[in-house]
Amino acid sequence: MLRRTYEGQDCSLAHALEVVGERWSLLIVRDVLLGIRRFDGLLRELGIARNVLTDRLNHLVKHGVLERVPYQERPLRHEYHLTRMGRELTPVVVAYMHWGDRHLAGELGPTRRTEHIGCEGLVLPLLICTDCERPVADDEVTARPARQSGRRSR
Repeated sequence: MLRRTYEGQDCSLAHALEVVGERWSLLIVRDVLLGIRRFDGLLRELGIARNVLTDRLNHLVKHGVLERVPYQERPLRHEYHLTRMGRELTPVVVAYMHWGDRHLAGELGPTRRTEHIGCEGLVLPLLICTDCERPVADDEVTARPARQSGRRSR
């Protein structure tokens, strides 16, 4: 049986999944990236239960992915903005979208395009080598231990 958390695993991916791996989290990040920042807009767009959205937003704020920013004084109302940490999820969201476009879009094709603001060119997720600065194909990637760990990750 799968555990509910990845606690105790010495793995950056497991730690990241603790923050954004829940079913609704990346969809919330996607919608905030698309400019939907208010609770009611997210509620309407996602079709999520109010209590689940509240819980997910609080979790993303607690972990520094989103910040609550007041937009109205009386009554006090907030909207959600991505922090720097949250904006760094853009390539992750784009990669998931493109993967879904290629493998799961169905007969009508993708529902959105990721475009470069300004020239409107298509934005693609891309792996780049830091040493030779060339693009790297997915079958040219390996992962090696960066340090000794007391526990193997799964």
